[in-house]
Amino acid sequence: MSPTGEDATKTKRQSLDVRGFALLTLSFQTLGIIYSDIGTSPLYVLNGIWPASGKLPSEEDVIGGLSAIVWSLTLLPLLKYVVICLRFGTGEGEGGTFALFQGLYPPEQKDFDADRTLTGDSFKFSNKRQGHAISHRLRWPLLACSLLGTSLTLSDGVFTPAVSVTSAVSGIAIARPSVGNDVVPISVAFLVALFLVQFRGTARLAYVFAPVTLIWLSLLGATGIVNIIRHPGIFRALDPSRAIMLFVRTRDYDLLSGVLLAVTGCEALFANLGQFNMQSIQISFTCFVYPCLILQYLGQGARLIVDGEHILTNIFYNSIPGRPNGPLFWILYVFAILATLIASQALITATFSLVQQLINMHSLPHLRMVYTSNKTQGQVYIPVVNWILMILVIIMVVAFKSSVSLTNAYGFAVATVMFTTTLLIALQIKYVKNLSVIVAVAFLLFFGFLDGLFWGASLRKVPDGAWVPLMMGLILVAFMLFWTWARGLEDSYDSSNRMNLRHVIFTERDRSELQIRRPVDLKHSKEIELSEGDDASGRDSEDLEVEEEREHATAVDPETFYILDDAGQGSGATHRPLARIQTCAVFHKLTVGRGVPHSFIGFLRQWPALPRVVIFLAVRVLPIAHMPPEDRYAVTKVRTIQGFYGVTYFVGYRDDFDMKIDEVVERICAIEARADPRESSMIIDEIKTVAKNYVHIVPHYHVISREVKAGRLSKIFNWVRSLLIEDIYRRFAIMFPETENWITSNDQIIRVGINARL
Repeated sequence: MSPTGEDATKTKRQSLDVRGFALLTLSFQTLGIIYSDIGTSPLYVLNGIWPASGKLPSEEDVIGGLSAIVWSLTLLPLLKYVVICLRFGTGEGEGGTFALFQGLYPPEQKDFDADRTLTGDSFKFSNKRQGHAISHRLRWPLLACSLLGTSLTLSDGVFTPAVSVTSAVSGIAIARPSVGNDVVPISVAFLVALFLVQFRGTARLAYVFAPVTLIWLSLLGATGIVNIIRHPGIFRALDPSRAIMLFVRTRDYDLLSGVLLAVTGCEALFANLGQFNMQSIQISFTCFVYPCLILQYLGQGARLIVDGEHILTNIFYNSIPGRPNGPLFWILYVFAILATLIASQALITATFSLVQQLINMHSLPHLRMVYTSNKTQGQVYIPVVNWILMILVIIMVVAFKSSVSLTNAYGFAVATVMFTTTLLIALQIKYVKNLSVIVAVAFLLFFGFLDGLFWGASLRKVPDGAWVPLMMGLILVAFMLFWTWARGLEDSYDSSNRMNLRHVIFTERDRSELQIRRPVDLKHSKEIELSEGDDASGRDSEDLEVEEEREHATAVDPETFYILDDAGQGSGATHRPLARIQTCAVFHKLTVGRGVPHSFIGFLRQWPALPRVVIFLAVRVLPIAHMPPEDRYAVTKVRTIQGFYGVTYFVGYRDDFDMKIDEVVERICAIEARADPRESSMIIDEIKTVAKNYVHIVPHYHVISREVKAGRLSKIFNWVRSLLIEDIYRRFAIMFPETENWITSNDQIIRVGINARL
């Protein structure tokens, strides 16, 4: 059954609930998606703390640095994200900063039936928010905070491929010193190849992601154990006081920016919650990923203490047991390349998915999206984003030239996103989980202190490259806030201009009385809805009720309709006749709710003809990834006017917009057969014939800034407002129309021009 009314809440996807072997399988699958980023950090972390061009650290410094890495991995990815944050996903199992914000300010309860209500006395519907006691004044600041974290995650999609691939490729200089100067062009070649194959999707590559990551992490753990045997004293790093003593002794706060690189990717543990579930992520990280990473870092530290300057130039590759050009070296080199490509692929795919969510939330313009898999839904390819990412990644690699320089810029985005998550989680503890404010403050102070330390250390790297993600993040968040505001004004205009269908077109009886027909009471104009399980040929109690109402209804001639020529009412109103034409028109409602869209009125005034079949289509993007095909359409017939239908098209936020007119017509015909089984055959035949010639009609708003009183600054304020709405928003809206992602020919779309004063 389609998600109408209260039943809509039952169709929302719940978090995955699996047990036994299925849970172990799901835990295995997490390896190839979630841990690619944090799993490739050992390639560059220790050199991020002690650069090859710097001094050789003492044994105590190495133990202190390793202690900082071990406890950072323990307190942040393990304790903060795996133990705590995973419990703060949405009811549908989604995670990430958007999920946290929507938990604080959940969307309004949606009246799904209202989308298909085209007549009635009032279009006002009281939607009570599923409210929490948090102040509404904080909504925009918290939205800005959430969008900043999101924008920095997008910039992370630029730096992760650049850092990881360059770090992996640089290992070739150990075995082949003659090609050491070719690291940059080799890295660029790998990255270009990666972006060129994005249009094919990740379906085929996904099958090898988890096994490759499993082997890669196993190799990290095994080589770490071999290296630890050479210096077992490295286990002193498990003492947290060693980390504190390091910073007290050296007073080198910048070391913390290198330690931060060990936890890059921990946000993915929470952001990818919707693809798996809490238990699978907890099992895979706690039982496998975390031990392998700890062993690898300890092993690298042990080799650095034993061999010193011999491995400082590239600690990861030089610490591989055996000869520099031996079999184990090349095995690890190949898997390092594969692991970094998987990490890059995961970030690129996540960027596509995130951009799609931003578009669906009206925080970004509509961009063309291509779905690349018939079996695995949600694999989306966005050409514009792909090419922009490729250009930016190549620029980063060429400009920074080395992985060490890239890591200076890399950590800032990660630290800021972690701090944003801490703030939103603290608010959720108080306002969503309804726990004591003491618990919320304790969480904020403890993890906020840790995140603040890392953020402060990364902030010191702004002159050395961290200004790049900061600049990218600020530009993106400014644009997304602007677009959210401007698009909100347009949606508000569209909502306020919806009208009662019976206030738009009139019958001969209305015209003879020279007055606008009184709105039809919903109680006396029952609309018929097709639901799963209804028998189109049967006659149940509801059919009899419809038939009984039909006997008391005023007969309406479907061929005689008029439209009001001007804004006058009563005796001064003039009407223009509307001829019924044998065609089907789909009027798109940009905002959902009761009434007919403003584009319907504009269409009738420009072309005074009424299509034989008129479909008012409302699109509902549900907070679930995918909607089953059989539940995508809910259709309602307006009984008092022949040929008018309200349709709600339900799609998941990762579904493609693919409105199929044939499926809608089938449901319309079933409704007609159910309403009048004896005399509906001619109507059904006519509808099927007419529907073969259909057109989509959408409004094209020519936005104009209205004057707003702002005291003495009115002129300046209105000039800026006009600049933003008319010169920026209007141009982008034209460049990226809402029909961009429709799977239909432009020949089937009519755009009705409307002046919209926002």
